[in-house]
Amino acid sequence: MIDVLYEHPAWFSRLFEALDARGVPYRRTHAASLRFAPDWRHDPAARAAAPDLLINRMSPSADRRGHGHGILPVLQYVASAEAGGVRVINGATAYGYEISKARQMALLADLGLPFPKTRVINAADQALAATEGLRWPVVVKPSVGGSGAGVLRFDREADLRAAVEADQLDFGVDHLALVQEFIPARDGKITRVEVLQGRYLYAIDIPVTGQSFNLCPADLCELPAPGEAAPAVVELGGNCAISLPSAGKRAVQAHPPQAIIDAVVRMTDAAGFDVGGVEYVVDDRDGQPFFYDLNALSNFVADAPAVIGFDPWVPFVDFLVEAHAEASERRRAIAAV
Repeated sequence: MIDVLYEHPAWFSRLFEALDARGVPYRRTHAASLRFAPDWRHDPAARAAAPDLLINRMSPSADRRGHGHGILPVLQYVASAEAGGVRVINGATAYGYEISKARQMALLADLGLPFPKTRVINAADQALAATEGLRWPVVVKPSVGGSGAGVLRFDREADLRAAVEADQLDFGVDHLALVQEFIPARDGKITRVEVLQGRYLYAIDIPVTGQSFNLCPADLCELPAPGEAAPAVVELGGNCAISLPSAGKRAVQAHPPQAIIDAVVRMTDAAGFDVGGVEYVVDDRDGQPFFYDLNALSNFVADAPAVIGFDPWVPFVDFLVEAHAEASERRRAIAAV
């Protein structure tokens, strides 16, 4: 049996459809409502009910949909599953990086890869001091975030001071935020490179304005700020809610240099990703690429065959079917001992 741990109501309809088409048995587990033993290995009932394979598709932007209480518990859930011998796709190590942009920047530093100069704070009164030595503009973003949620750009010190005084900074579910140099994007785009099993899958360019940071992994999203009404949306391929004004701005296939691809594989391997993507931007001032976001969650690009020439759900489900077979065989072998 496969368990699919998920939160977003629409992003993974394609995954469920693909599993159904292959006749693969699976259960859906919503991350907002969990119940589990702290160590499945030593609990007979939990061990008997455990899946052979657990696919972790939890989104770090879940708090924007009223499911923020599931974000941190999922880390304990997948760690407990792994301790109980369950094969987890994007397990505790990967998810630990997924929900911490602070850890992601530390990983990039350890690997000697370029990233925007960054400071980490846990209180708004530290925001101005954190800009010392940084070039303006700066952005302030929650360490746990997704789809650009909560990211604010400040062009001047006075603007940041006003935001601090008005209590407008978003610290996310763990109350940790990054103060980071803003990198002006060459050609008005960022690039996302997707990998699967440590190999390059595809890349897309996503248009950006430099003012809005609401980019979901598949395409452009407009997420409402806390307390604001949601904008009118349309659904593209069941992947992502896209605002009507932005619907004409679509991702296009990209062909990053081999050095970029090699760096992405290095960092996703180091972060324990089975599948995921890395976003980078080329500084319009000097052509320097900067990596700034690692995403263990990937719902792939909308209308993929038209954009990149193939459906990435096919190799992904092929991988899941193979991983499930291996995990099932291992479980039978253990039970036979």
